[in-house]
Amino acid sequence: MVVLVMAAGGCAGEPSGRATDAVASPALPQVSVVDHTYRVPRPLPDRPPGTLIAATDHGSDTRFGGARRWTVLYHSVNARRADVPVSGTVLLPPGAPPRGGWPVVSWAHGTTGVADSCAPSQLANLGSDAYAKEVRALLQAGYAVTASDYPGLGTPGMHTYLVGADEGNAVADIVTAAHHLLPDLGNLWFAVGHSQGGQAALFAAQAPGRTGATRLAGTVAIAPASHLEAMLPGVKASHVPSELSFAFYALAGLSAADPSHTLRSLLGVPAADLAVQLLAQCQADGYRSLSHLDTEQALPLSTGQLARIGEQMGAYGDPDRAAVPTPVLVVQGQDDHDVPPAWTAAVVQNLRRLGSPATTARTYPRAGHDQVLGESICDLLTFLDTHAGHTPTPCAPFRTDRG
Repeated sequence: MVVLVMAAGGCAGEPSGRATDAVASPALPQVSVVDHTYRVPRPLPDRPPGTLIAATDHGSDTRFGGARRWTVLYHSVNARRADVPVSGTVLLPPGAPPRGGWPVVSWAHGTTGVADSCAPSQLANLGSDAYAKEVRALLQAGYAVTASDYPGLGTPGMHTYLVGADEGNAVADIVTAAHHLLPDLGNLWFAVGHSQGGQAALFAAQAPGRTGATRLAGTVAIAPASHLEAMLPGVKASHVPSELSFAFYALAGLSAADPSHTLRSLLGVPAADLAVQLLAQCQADGYRSLSHLDTEQALPLSTGQLARIGEQMGAYGDPDRAAVPTPVLVVQGQDDHDVPPAWTAAVVQNLRRLGSPATTARTYPRAGHDQVLGESICDLLTFLDTHAGHTPTPCAPFRTDRG
């Protein structure tokens, strides 16, 4: 067993060695990891969602403006209502909390991969520099931040990629876990996410009562994943090799959510073996490995198979099939080549049609999939401040390197 050490370039500063008055559970076990997989009790004791399993205090993190950083393991519930362990990160702004405690943003990350080494909690920048900038802006604006890895990403078993209930429950339940760790947090929280995380945030918002005494005040979905029924046919027909990573992750998520499916039964032996190799890599590395592939050959699925699989994926993963009872801001870059703007526009229309009372859309004409994070940050903070009762702080957009 190896005690968790942050990756190179990770948290600056060492834990202070003294517990603050805010920490409620000093007797919790330390988080430990072996070969990028967090160790969890076996069998997992039956506990309510949000119950902490372990926590490690990494002290002040200069990458996040001196915020105090924890890695946590906690209980959640998957789509089959099974108790599952999930890992994640908790970040607390430096200084004294405001009256009523820090409001919480449960920040949901976009696609990083499905291998345990891709878990944002194990990465100094939570998966990308753009994500680090966004989270730092949230902390500087006076929000505590929780960041779930989602089930199976960092914890035993395959990550249930794009299984909405799994991700949404984990995003909500880490808020409860953070309150067990830091009982002086405020009772307001927000779900905020990008891409895969935008989908996760909307699913978290569809079950706001999960977090007990705390109140979900609003949701921000940035370029949310949607239209899962069209994903595989679109990737196959695209002849864009880099898009295959999303298809393979989605098929791995399907096989994890429904054990009657396996990659070999879905793809056949040669394509499945190729997929397994790529699933062991994080997304940025996987892009490079895909450059020589033909999407038709890599996805040897008939039209009928694509339709049946797509229907199942849409049923568990489309985030616009139920109303959201709290205010929602949906953000989209018009130059996004990963999540088509037309799909996000349809999500907004569907949420409104279902009776979501306050769904607002913002589109950024020249922004790509990642660029929209920096361009939308001030609108995001204005939305949060409006619903948290904050006085807005000075804000400036930031730049991202990827489209």
